[in-house]
Parts: sequence; structure tokens; C-alpha cells
Amino acid sequence: MSKITGNTETIENAGSPAFDRSRPVEQVRAVAEQGLERSKEAFSKLSSGAETTQKAFESTFEMTKTTSNEVSQQMIASLRANAEAGFTHLEALVAVKSPSEFLEVQIAFLHKQIEKSAEQAKVLQALMLRATEDVSKPIKDAFEMALKELKAAA
Repeated sequence: MSKITGNTETIENAGSPAFDRSRPVEQVRAVAEQGLERSKEAFSKLSSGAETTQKAFESTFEMTKTTSNEVSQQMIASLRANAEAGFTHLEALVAVKSPSEFLEVQIAFLHKQIEKSAEQAKVLQALMLRATEDVSKPIKDAFEMALKELKAAA
């Protein structure tokens, strides 16, 4: 083994004389605080978005319930009207005195039922279209609001 001869310094004297130990600590603290603030903002936005989505779903479910009740009531009304028309038609058929009168009553009934069925279908179609729009509106509004917030954040 050889011995190193010469001038040696201690490690304490080898560092930079202008090195400030508190500066890296402050920088790390500042970065950590920025990260914490960003995390708080992200959590706040996420929480707000989740709350908005929950409200939209609740509104959608309530609207679904309401519109399904309206559709059911319309269907029941249509079925009731058709049943009553059928009984009225049977009463008219019982009172028929000739084959030609039977044919007239039958043709008139069928004609009326076709018109009534077309009208009922139009009413039901309009109700279903409105129901679809009403049910999808809260989710659509929440989605559009989220897109606007995303665009504003970018």
C-alpha cells in the first residue's frame, strides 16, 4: 500500500463558501405547497363535478318517473276508449236487422277505429318524444357545463 502525500483538506472546507443550506429547504417547501394547492383545486373540481352529476341523475330519475306515469296514463286512457268503443260497437251489432246494415255498422266502426288509432299513435308519439327530451335534459345540461369548464380550464 502506498501512502498519499500532499496537502489534503477536510470535507467541510471543500464545499462552496456561498452555499446556503436553507435555500433548498425553502424550494422543496414551495414545491410541496404548490402540489398541495393543486391537489386541493383538483379535489374541489372533482367534488363539484360529482355533486353536479349526482344532481343530474336524481333529476333524470325523477323526470323518468313523472314521464313514465304520463305515458302509462295515456296508454290506459287509449285502452279504455278502445274498449268502450268495442262494447258500443257490439251493442250496435246486436241491434242490426239486415246484412247490409251489419256491413254498414262494421265499416263505420273500422273506419272510426283506424282514425282513432292514428290519432292515439300521434299523441303517444308526441308524448314519448317530449318524455325523451325531458329525461335526457339534466344529463345533457351537466355534460355541456362540464365541457365548458374543461374549455375554460384549458
